[in-house]
Amino acid sequence: MTQWLPAIGFLLASLMGSAQALELAQEQVLHKGNGAEPQTLDPHKAEGVPSSNILRDIYEGLTSKAPTGEIIPGAAESWEISEAGRVYTFTLRDDARWSNGDPVLASDFVFGLRRSVDPATLSKYSQILSSIQNAEAVIVGDKPPEALGVKALDDRVLQVTLKAPTPYFLGLLTHSSTYPVHAASVREHGDRFSRPGNLVSNGAFVLDDWVVQSHIQLKKNPYYWGAEDVVLDEVYYHATEDQSSELKRFRAGELHWTNEVPLAQVRWIRENMSEQFHISTYLGVYYYGFNVTQPPFKDNPDLRRALTMAIDREILTEKVTRLGEQPAYSWVPPGVNNYQAQVPEWASWTQEERLAEARRLYAKAGYGDKNPLRIELRYNTSENHKKVAVAMAAMLKQALGVRVNLINEEWKVFLQTRKQKRITQLFRAGWIGDYDDAYTFAELLHTKHGINDSGYSNPEYDALLEQASIEADEHRRRELLQDAERLLLEDLPILPIYFYVSKRMISPLVDGYAPNIMDHHYSKNFRLLATPQ
Repeated sequence: MTQWLPAIGFLLASLMGSAQALELAQEQVLHKGNGAEPQTLDPHKAEGVPSSNILRDIYEGLTSKAPTGEIIPGAAESWEISEAGRVYTFTLRDDARWSNGDPVLASDFVFGLRRSVDPATLSKYSQILSSIQNAEAVIVGDKPPEALGVKALDDRVLQVTLKAPTPYFLGLLTHSSTYPVHAASVREHGDRFSRPGNLVSNGAFVLDDWVVQSHIQLKKNPYYWGAEDVVLDEVYYHATEDQSSELKRFRAGELHWTNEVPLAQVRWIRENMSEQFHISTYLGVYYYGFNVTQPPFKDNPDLRRALTMAIDREILTEKVTRLGEQPAYSWVPPGVNNYQAQVPEWASWTQEERLAEARRLYAKAGYGDKNPLRIELRYNTSENHKKVAVAMAAMLKQALGVRVNLINEEWKVFLQTRKQKRITQLFRAGWIGDYDDAYTFAELLHTKHGINDSGYSNPEYDALLEQASIEADEHRRRELLQDAERLLLEDLPILPIYFYVSKRMISPLVDGYAPNIMDHHYSKNFRLLATPQ
């Protein structure tokens, strides 16, 4: 049996210690740009980075992350793992409290995990919990939520049984789908439990106000177990889909932190505000999805491959995005733990060779100068996404003669349109790993995954993932996932474009920032200085 001991204090002290002598600002109110308007703050229904950023502040899972990304204790102060690696026993903090003062109990995590996999919750993320014993049977309705492999041994001790050793499980517990929810609030308010005035949470901050298409306001949670170390009094998350406007607000001092930067102004930013411009590696892939359930891409791998090969990713990353993004020919980003990304043979060809093959496949699929493909390309409202979409459309027209009609939609509408799979053809997407393991990318294209908006379904692919999910041997597990990626890249329900970097402006008044590959940043680790550092 292995046991984790809470020895992270030194690391945190080191990270915070460098500015301990600096004078703090009198007003500790942080303003963050946050991209699109979140669709919900229900942790078991939310999807997308904007919601996740806020949920990490107002909820806390069994584990959490240090500013540099290492897994550290969250609501659980310690845990033990059985020799076989299937049974995790967590001990909760004695002083863990909900924002109304109620104690956080092991039964709250049991309630939350069961709710997350309950088909009645309609979570799009339930598949992510498939590593827990009986989760898959519960998700499809074959077993009741009470059959899930979680139980409270007493008020402070929670036991989770997995179907097989899962190397990423502790990292998974930082994801919102595993957060506890306050059972009494859910029962009292139903679907409205996550609204201001109703929401009871266990994180460092609590929801105070939500002005749609403007901002979400959080206040410090005085009942949080670590409240004495939380310096910020309030955090504002501002909806900022227009990157140019967001930059103007940053320059005017209205924001301390931007969600992104406008690609068209990168050169100016580098020349004039380089010290406040932060770029770092980000575990994510920017891609376009083909709707393989509808024409013209249904049962048409030649056409999907032709479009995939016609895109010049080097030009896109060097001339359009220009921030160090890496051209993507595989699905899983490089550098993922215990994994070798699979790259198709044609990735090593010259662009002229790719174009020749793309034109051959385009003609084989029945298209040409006299019968050009006409498609719609959808993206969510953003000048950066528009810039990439315009470049993609131009490349497809020049290389193959494809006529592309660009359609942009507001974030919530866009997500709904993608899920319905009725009118989408080619659509923008991005996937950020939920933990440092190839499975977080592979599982998105599983037939049953709730965010598989391409509608991809290949029994052989699903079988490889299911074998990998119960494989205890790390070498064999890696081979299974690599086989799955090779199969995916043959079928191509997705068109990988580039691997992300995070890019934002951060005020020199903000102390406590550290880059990490997941781009997860907890506001409890920040504080505002009286003068720029």
